[in-house]
Amino acid sequence: GASLRALPAGLPMDEAAAVVVTGLTAWVALARIGRLQRGETLLVHGARGGVGWACVQLGLHLGAKVIAAATQPERLAELAALGVQVLPSSGFRAAVLEATQGRGADVVADPVGGDVFDESSRCTAFGGRLLVLGFASGRIASIDSNRPLIKGFSVVGVRAGEYGRHFPQHHLEHLAAVNRLAETGVLRPHIGARFALADAKAALEAMASRSVTGKIVVTMPAFGGA
Repeated sequence: GASLRALPAGLPMDEAAAVVVTGLTAWVALARIGRLQRGETLLVHGARGGVGWACVQLGLHLGAKVIAAATQPERLAELAALGVQVLPSSGFRAAVLEATQGRGADVVADPVGGDVFDESSRCTAFGGRLLVLGFASGRIASIDSNRPLIKGFSVVGVRAGEYGRHFPQHHLEHLAAVNRLAETGVLRPHIGARFALADAKAALEAMASRSVTGKIVVTMPAFGGA
């Protein structure tokens, strides 16, 4: 019972469930831990994925200049109309430095890890926050401690659920914020595919092959159904 919570009003069940998961991670990362401020530059990796997509939306809402990177940047073309600079997920360092007059990104949201993390550490601003959200690339990156020392940035891990278990009152505040943003349309999940529970294996295979943009949702049968 302690884990039950109300979903945002006015959204279908699948969208509501998806936005709470991704939105909560984005909120804890950017608003709580990353302390993203209006006018700062936010670099979001894995922007085609559920968490990356939520970070882009929240970054825009918080008034940041948003740069989105993805393995298939052409699938993020619609973000350009919102003022988002879209880059490929490799070779982005020079473009980020150019866009920030050599400073680098104030906040980096990285659910990818691996080479992306390595390159991000070379274009994070002095006083910046490099947020570790996951290792979708399959490689857990490491960093020499002299780099954050000399460049004056922090590397911070983000686990929204674990953060909430350590700080229950903050968790309630985070959920309320995400629900509010979902109900007002600021946070909208991009559901790339829906699978019935019986096809859960296919859902996992689609996730592993990275063939789906956004969030994959597994739907439960209606109560009392077969």
